[in-house]
Amino acid sequence: MGEFTNGRCKRVLILTLHHGSTHVRLSRALEKALLQVRPDLQVEVIDALAHCQAWFRAYYNSYEIPLKYWPGLWAFIEGQQFDGDTTGPWWLYRLGARPLFHFINRFAPDVVAATEVGLGEMAIIHKRQTGAQYLLVGIETFAFERPWAKPEVDLYVSFPGEVAAQLRSLGVQEKKILECGVPVDPVFGVCADRASVRKRLGLKDDLPVLLINFGGSGKRKPREVVSELRKVQEPFQAVFIARRDEELRRTLEQLTAELAHARILSWVDNMHEWMAAADMLVSRAGGGILAESLNCGLPILVFDAPPGNERRFCRLIEDCWHTGYSVERPGELSGRIEHLLREKKELEQLRANARQRSYPDASRVAAEAILDMREKAGAA
Repeated sequence: MGEFTNGRCKRVLILTLHHGSTHVRLSRALEKALLQVRPDLQVEVIDALAHCQAWFRAYYNSYEIPLKYWPGLWAFIEGQQFDGDTTGPWWLYRLGARPLFHFINRFAPDVVAATEVGLGEMAIIHKRQTGAQYLLVGIETFAFERPWAKPEVDLYVSFPGEVAAQLRSLGVQEKKILECGVPVDPVFGVCADRASVRKRLGLKDDLPVLLINFGGSGKRKPREVVSELRKVQEPFQAVFIARRDEELRRTLEQLTAELAHARILSWVDNMHEWMAAADMLVSRAGGGILAESLNCGLPILVFDAPPGNERRFCRLIEDCWHTGYSVERPGELSGRIEHLLREKKELEQLRANARQRSYPDASRVAAEAILDMREKAGAA
């Protein structure tokens, strides 16, 4: 597997999945960067679970049941997966992922990039079983689970600082860690002229803008969030992102009927502009949107963070980076918003802290490092 001509990489396979949108956004950002660096590459982005057995997909997606109905149980299960040697029985992965392994064999990649730990484990198993020589790249946002720390992984694309330090604590060699940030589309970046962006989007320039994102399972909380916004005394304008959920859009329109300066949007292709125009983001702490908000220098208020990585991200946001706050108790969101709207210096400091953790070139840096490493290996 992995044929070379003078050491040049020809085929890259990116494994993603549709749990939320983070993994897909990371995959597409890396694909875009790879093709910009090497337009002659063949890059394939696939939903890895779609290439697995149907029963295995059901098993893999079953985390949604305890997450929704028994969060305490999910917290225990997820903690075991995070700190354990594997996230699940590898014999089960071998059986369930056989069609995926066949696909990898046919595609014969020079590089496989996995954007989620379970997908990484499937690629590790495949490399062990077949002796494949492709470069295996692990990509995460702000936390690497212990099962990632295997010798078959050749490169880890990591956020600098605490996340890279976590990898080192797992025994990963320094030379395998690329501290470049999270690969997201480079259109997400600090805006030098927010006034013109607001004008183009039809927003008032003299009122703070709250961007409320209901992506992921955060869409369960529209009534609570809008109720909290109604308590805020300071003037503001609110932009709600309902994504492709038509029921959620209708619900938000009903709930915000009497809320001044409220706007409901469905799917938007210019999320970077809305982030550039906003003063703060109210959202779940999904890895993708968190990386994008940092790149835009946008403070975040996190609501409804489920057990697992999102709560780990909240500790980074609040305790390590000081780029926002996590709202854990009912009634706390309105107080946080009110405080930040009044304390403009604190809000600006949060913005400055976020800008310090902006890595808009992460996709390009990762793409160049991946190709350079693979081509050196192919020429050796």
